[in-house]
Amino acid sequence: MLVRPSRPRVVRWAVLLTVWLVTALVVGSVLFLNSSRTVPVAGHDAVVSPTLSSHAVFETGPVLPDVRFDLPGRLGVTIVLGKTEAESTEELFARYALIASNVEPQVATVRDAMVELALASALRGIAAGSLPVILYLLLGPAGRRDVWEELRRLRPRPLLAVALVVAAVVALWQPWRSEEPEVARSRSWMSVQEFLGEGIPVPEQAKGIELSADSTAAGTQRLIGSALDTYAKSQDFYDAAVESAADLDLREPRDDETVVLLVSDRHDNVGMDRVARAVADRAGATGVFGGGDDTSTGKAWEAFSLDSLDKTFRGMDRWFVTGNHDHGSFVGDYLADKGWEKLDGEVVEGPGGGTLLGFPDPRSSGLGSWRDEKGISFGEAAEKVADVACESQEAGERVNTILVHDANLGEVALERGCADLVLGGHTHVPSGPTPFDGEAGQLGYSYTNGTTGGAAYAIAVGSKPRRDASLTLVTYDGAGRPAGIQLVTLLTDGRFRVEPYDRLALPQGV
Repeated sequence: MLVRPSRPRVVRWAVLLTVWLVTALVVGSVLFLNSSRTVPVAGHDAVVSPTLSSHAVFETGPVLPDVRFDLPGRLGVTIVLGKTEAESTEELFARYALIASNVEPQVATVRDAMVELALASALRGIAAGSLPVILYLLLGPAGRRDVWEELRRLRPRPLLAVALVVAAVVALWQPWRSEEPEVARSRSWMSVQEFLGEGIPVPEQAKGIELSADSTAAGTQRLIGSALDTYAKSQDFYDAAVESAADLDLREPRDDETVVLLVSDRHDNVGMDRVARAVADRAGATGVFGGGDDTSTGKAWEAFSLDSLDKTFRGMDRWFVTGNHDHGSFVGDYLADKGWEKLDGEVVEGPGGGTLLGFPDPRSSGLGSWRDEKGISFGEAAEKVADVACESQEAGERVNTILVHDANLGEVALERGCADLVLGGHTHVPSGPTPFDGEAGQLGYSYTNGTTGGAAYAIAVGSKPRRDASLTLVTYDGAGRPAGIQLVTLLTDGRFRVEPYDRLALPQGV
């Protein structure tokens, strides 16, 4: 027989639930609005904090004007930009312009940080709201009566406790102190067009941005105007390239073939990422090889470049190795945490079910031309790659692809006849596919991609690539063996050049 709960019991549970929800909401909201998180934004260590201002506000420091723009809804965010490693203010503004041309990955980084703060605050609020309910239930009717009777007998003690709580709140609040007005609170805002004057055109996408009006030096105005000009040109250049990529005359893969896009030497040029994805989509590519040198120094301030790479190629199979400009643990760990498969000297399953071996570049380079070898030498690394490939072949599993930053790192393996294809970059000039005859007559190929970022030196910053930007499409047959290569080049004038498809004449049954 079903027994309905009595009305007092229903009311009691409703009150407890209300107390729980109200406490959780109040505590969670207070914690959320007073929380912050440090994330890499636009090449800076940035502190992200939620607000109720309906604006995204970038606090750039004492020299540059702060920036804000409207957000939909009531919630806002303040982003305090910290240290960076730009060589000059001009380079910093050029970097801002390039990032702004592909800003969605940075927006996603801030959005993810806000979501994490909200979830953490909500969980803490739920836990705080449950405390009075748990205490109420643990005491039970008898325990609650005993507590109430104790409080009635000892009235001075509860009053003293309340007085102490009030005193503590007043001591923390200190209402007698008169605070001086903060500069940030007294600042005024003006539109970008008003800040720059009518003589400098502002792109349509930037007209909703406002700047703080307390930094109006002519030098700052020129820098902002130059950054907006770079932004507008890069938007137009890369948008036109994406549109043109949809009509490229590329080889179409057969039903049993797999196509992988090879990118290398991006050197922080996030503008090329959406172009590379457009080429991959046009060719029917389902995977991407990262050939290294995605950054210029391998430091945390370049997380914006890795965020762009990750977001652009989501939904595809992704493998990567690090280059000499990625030296250190940051780049490899960051991409691995994002779900990219880091190749580090072991044979793994590759495109089309074939075998894939990758090895990081042992050298270290910065923004200069030096290349220091760390740990093992380049020659020792090449021997190690060959040893792993040949051991796999002796075990009955030939390595179909070796992915390295510098194709020279895989030449020993080709000379010993232990791989079908070596893919690399590093030189910023495409070459190959070059055939290699192994010791026992096994045929293999070496191929070098150019610079996907169009980089002339260690960093690619500007409104367009500084030199021709290279993308390579690698086709695999139904058994996972490399079948052909096609190079696609975006010229500095915005035109594409598509090379003929190079068929790889690998013997069967090896």
